Parts: sequence; C-alpha cells; structure tokens
Amino acid sequence: MKITMAKELKQKPDSNCLGFGKYFTDHMLVMKYDAAKGGWQETEIMPYGNFSLDPASCVLHYGQGIFEGLKAYKNEKGEITMFRPSDNFKRMNRSAERLCMPTLDVDRAVSELEQLVELEKDWIPTQKGTSLYIRPFMVADEAFLGVHPSKKYIFCIILSPVGSYYANGLAPVKIYVEDELTRAAVGGTGEAKCLGNYAASLLGAEKAKKMGYEQVLWLDAAEKKYVEEVGAMNMFFVIDGTVVTPMLDGSILPGITRNSAIQVLKKGGYKVEERHVSVDEILDALKNGKLDEAFGTGTAAVISPVGNIGYKDKVYTINNNEIGKISLWLYDQITGIQTGRLEDTFGWVYHFKK
Repeated sequence: MKITMAKELKQKPDSNCLGFGKYFTDHMLVMKYDAAKGGWQETEIMPYGNFSLDPASCVLHYGQGIFEGLKAYKNEKGEITMFRPSDNFKRMNRSAERLCMPTLDVDRAVSELEQLVELEKDWIPTQKGTSLYIRPFMVADEAFLGVHPSKKYIFCIILSPVGSYYANGLAPVKIYVEDELTRAAVGGTGEAKCLGNYAASLLGAEKAKKMGYEQVLWLDAAEKKYVEEVGAMNMFFVIDGTVVTPMLDGSILPGITRNSAIQVLKKGGYKVEERHVSVDEILDALKNGKLDEAFGTGTAAVISPVGNIGYKDKVYTINNNEIGKISLWLYDQITGIQTGRLEDTFGWVYHFKK
C-alpha cells in the first residue's frame, strides 16, 4: 500500500458538538479498478481531497454507485475496535453484484481499513455516544454514454467523527407512513445499498419534514399495505410482548444492526418474529393496547425509539411518546458490546492487531 501523508493537518472539532457527517479526517483510502489492467490496482492512503471525474463518467449518468457505513471506537483501555467490518464488506459485495460492479477481497478491505483508522486514531472521539463513522463507497468511473456496466471504478473510504444521528439522541422520533410514493420493489435494488435507493427516498423525506416528521416509514410497492423500512433504519414493533420486524424479501436492506438486534433479543429471552406486518395490524394493536413500543435500528443511530406515527392525516402515539424498556435495554446491550463495556459473546468486535 502506498501512503501519502497530508502536509497540513486539520483542527479537530469539539467532540461535544460533532453532529453527524459534518467533519472529515485528514486522510482517505482510494483503490481503483480497471478491467483492462487486470482489475483492482494498488491501494493508496492519501490526503482527504476532491476527485477529478470526466463529465461523461458513468456514475454521473447511470448511477452505478454503492456505499456502506460502520463505526470504530476506543474502549476504556484506549484500544481501537470496529463493529462487524467483515459483514459490511460482504454486504457491499452483494450490492456490487446487483449493480454489475466488481467485488472486493473482504480480508484485504478490512486490513487496509484498519491501517487507515490506525493512521487517523486521534480523530476517534471517546465521549459517550460518539464514534468514528466509516464510509466506504464505490462509483463507476469509465467515460462513456451508453447503458452498460463500466469497466473502471473508484473505491474509497472516508472517516468522520460523529455524535448522535438524531439531535435529541434517544428521544423518541416522529415518523410518517408514506402511502403514495414508493421507495423500492421486490426484484429491484431495495436490498442493495446503492445511490438510487436514497435518491428515491428524498421526496418522501422532504414531504414528511414539512409536516413535522423526522423520517418516512415506507410501505411495500405492490399493495402499499405492508411496512418495510424507514429511510435510515430497519423497523421493529413490540406487539403483545413479541418483537416483530418486517421480513427480508428483496426490497428491504438487510441491516447489520438489525441482525445484531435480533440475535441479542433472542439471547435475552425475547420472542422475535420476522414476517410481513401490515400498517393496519400495527394500528389495530395500538388501538387495542397491544403495541408496547416501536423502534428503528441502524448503524448511524443504533437504536431509535419511535414515539409518534402519522398515517392518513392522523397521528398515533406509542408508549406515551417515551422510550420503551426493550428499546432502552437493546441500545444498552448493543452499544455496550460495541464499546467494550459489555462482553462480546457473539464475536462481532474486531480488535486491531497493532
């Protein structure tokens, strides 16, 4: 690997005022792919800076682009760890296959990411609720006009010290059920973490924002009946003591935090069901006093309790707009494992070799 150090280092932000995705470290990792040269070329860590793209670059016209999100931490001993990095790169490979993009060597990707994070270790915040957010992404970089896969790609990883994804931390959020617009359909790219999925969600998100909601809860494209996911989270509902989450049927992102939550819940003795769940079932459970709580899971927020759901001009309050006991317990369990406060019995935490 080639390493080119930045000549001037940035001033690091106040760890108490990080927000999310606002600040970026001094260096980034870049690896290029060229089919004519045998595939992936030498990786380089270089100063964080702009890319130069040809105006005919494929990603600008046909959207061949994917990304991931994960985090690094410093535990109480000052050791650097990451949470399930191999799983992120495996999911990135599945996204790449869906968009006819080259896949990565997972072990190489994790090893080279470790070198980047090690170089930028002083950027890892240590206050409660903070972390170093890791954003790997890949875009098509061949210059042509024509609908076919590119033969050139850029893979890059950038790093950002972050606080809570939502400004109010674990305070319950207000979400809006979108029953007109569609985010993704079975057979499409819904289960891939690709650029177009997020572009398709923006109009619904802006619509919800104007009505005072933080996020959109999307329904299935075929019937607009079954709950799928929130723009930045997978959804869970506690119905009469059972934790229910929409099943993965091809239109929902297979969240790594979602998977972690299911395993932690089951080990904790909770009954978990992965199945189709309709918005009518949720509202009926709420009216009958059986909807105990609702929450979302994702890398950015980890666990985000839902206090209000808006649907067809009505707002429904869940658990008195307070965080539920399962949501709070689950947040404590997962973040405890991530930060080293609790024992990792699942083998999820990646410990740096250095």
